[in-house]
Amino acid sequence: MTAVRFVALGDSLSEGVGDPVDGGWRGWAALLADGLAESVEFTKLAVSGAQTRDVLERQMPVGLALRPDVVSVLVGVNDTLRCTFDIHAVAARLDAVYAAFTGQGAVLLTACLPDPGTMLGLPGALARPLARRQRAVNAVVHTLSERYGAVHLHAAQGSWTTDRAMWSADRLHPGERGHRQLAVRFHALLAERGIATGVAPSAGPCSPAPAASASLWWLATAGTGWVARRCADLLPQLVTLAVDEMRHRARGTSGRLDLRAAHAVSVALAALTVPEQRAEAA
Repeated sequence: MTAVRFVALGDSLSEGVGDPVDGGWRGWAALLADGLAESVEFTKLAVSGAQTRDVLERQMPVGLALRPDVVSVLVGVNDTLRCTFDIHAVAARLDAVYAAFTGQGAVLLTACLPDPGTMLGLPGALARPLARRQRAVNAVVHTLSERYGAVHLHAAQGSWTTDRAMWSADRLHPGERGHRQLAVRFHALLAERGIATGVAPSAGPCSPAPAASASLWWLATAGTGWVARRCADLLPQLVTLAVDEMRHRARGTSGRLDLRAAHAVSVALAALTVPEQRAEAA
């Protein structure tokens, strides 16, 4: 029997951060792999902190060489936490990655994700600019997922994002329950298409949800360092964005910021060559 080859690209979400097993991380992709088929070859290329550039330049070449039957590409949150954030570059990189794998015939898995500012509980003036960036990334992922026929999971909203039991102590990565929720939902989508033929992952966790004290301890110790490392180059810019946010809210013109972001997404997507045009050019 030929094994189904499943490769997971992306950042800490697909690495499995928040779902510790045997001294390492398991995560939704590994849980999903067990239910794809009777025989599965699973390779995890996702690395914590990865941005779209890392997926394009480092993970994609390795992934393509594995010639996967199913490939997941969940990335973009770390891009929003950098001062170099550029939705045009994000769109171009994702387009290149999606095109490369679907061009090989792989089934592509994608998802839109919650914004980090809201999940971390940042003050509104700081959270809103990050939320706007994540909405832009999600809009690009939505459009490109449809363009390339991806199996797309709408994970940016819903009750699971506000259910504390779904999240790890850091409040940014899913805990075991959250990772299982993602695996179960992806399995259902794949089963509908006849792609997943194995037993669906169990939604029931094997470990207890983190207590509120664990979240406070994480924020007081490791959490501060984590935020500092992820946002070191963003903080000065984020302060500027927050000031601009407050100024627009005071004037009642916050809608302009949303329109500006939406326009940037439209321009970024319009600059990409659609698959049909790419094929004709070839």
